[in-house]
Amino acid sequence: MDFDDLSKEQKVLVVMRKTLTSIIRDTTPNPGMLHPLSESSVENIKLSLSLIASRERELNIEQGDEQLQ
Repeated sequence: MDFDDLSKEQKVLVVMRKTLTSIIRDTTPNPGMLHPLSESSVENIKLSLSLIASRERELNIEQGDEQLQ
């Protein structure tokens, strides 16, 4: 499905998921180095990604795209 065909909610979820994963890539330290984000920030990012994935699954099911679960 093309991005332009998505609902506003789906677009928000896609952009938020991409933004959070970019933050993770940009801030992941080399082995042995301290992470620049606090532990609570890392946990909040994980929780946010989990909630985004869950809502995306719900929307796919509502639209009859069960194979995308």
